[in-house]
Amino acid sequence: MVSGAPEEARWMRSEPRRTLSLLTVERMIETVLPRRRVLGVQRFPDSLRNTNFRISLDSTPELVVLRIYEHDSSLCQKEIDLFRLIGSSVPVPEVIGAKPHGSDDLPPLVLMSYVEGLSFRELKKSGDAEAIAQAAYSAGETLAAVSRFSFSKPGWLAPGPAVTKPLLEGADPLPHFVDLCLGSEHLRKRVPADLRDQTSAFLWSWAAQLATLDSATNLAHGDFNKRNLLVRCIAGRWSVAAVLDWEFAISSSPLVDFGNFLRYERAWHSLIEPHFSTGYLNSGTLPENWRQLSQVIDLVAICESLTHTQLRRDVVVELVDLLRRTVENCAPP
Repeated sequence: MVSGAPEEARWMRSEPRRTLSLLTVERMIETVLPRRRVLGVQRFPDSLRNTNFRISLDSTPELVVLRIYEHDSSLCQKEIDLFRLIGSSVPVPEVIGAKPHGSDDLPPLVLMSYVEGLSFRELKKSGDAEAIAQAAYSAGETLAAVSRFSFSKPGWLAPGPAVTKPLLEGADPLPHFVDLCLGSEHLRKRVPADLRDQTSAFLWSWAAQLATLDSATNLAHGDFNKRNLLVRCIAGRWSVAAVLDWEFAISSSPLVDFGNFLRYERAWHSLIEPHFSTGYLNSGTLPENWRQLSQVIDLVAICESLTHTQLRRDVVVELVDLLRRTVENCAPP
């Protein structure tokens, strides 16, 4: 995965870089760990926005992870500050060193410990029901630990971590936001008119209950999915080893993360539930209709995704199917 081609000086990119020259890797490592020789570089294939490389160095047998921030330069400091805040309670990688503002022509970057494990997604593909149940219970406990951290108000998180602006403005923000998404040119090309109308009516039918969550100020990961959870078997039991990629973390309701994690869970083929919610309820609390509320909240994320300019055809089909399933099958408020 190492390229000998020179790197561009401009580091802001529309997508993660696929290769990195050995010279550039060594320059990046030098900014946080001087006089280390790079022995090997391997890119993590699941990088979607920022880029992560697994690095082996001559000075230590342990592998390290080089994370390069390709979009918003403030996200590096945001993740570092979140790790410092929650690191004693939530399993996250250890920060070895960082250049949150970049250096010369290099982007912001952080060097972290490499956490051994496989993604929850990989474990689920194995079909091992007992292992999946154990890991799901641990994921619920982990999310409860995350949501015990709170802020003075809801909103977007910046370095500090500190809340900056609200997630959405005005009354009934989620139904209004979905209506804006439904008016998007890209979404209108992808979603039939009858389903768009159903979706709007469905969201507005939940407006009163959604309003009860507008003031929630819990730490929410914002992308709590099976790709971002590393799990491994510890002392004979599958547990969460690390929660990765905190760039979307917000001050909101934990139901944001419930909806994301359970997006593909089906009642007729349930592997994660009730283990996930049981693990959460071991030390957290949920409203009585938490499952329906989390599905409705996740519908907002699905609609937003359908407004994106670039989406693979199979992803569009999947998202529209999720939209229809939720609107047609979620119990009314």
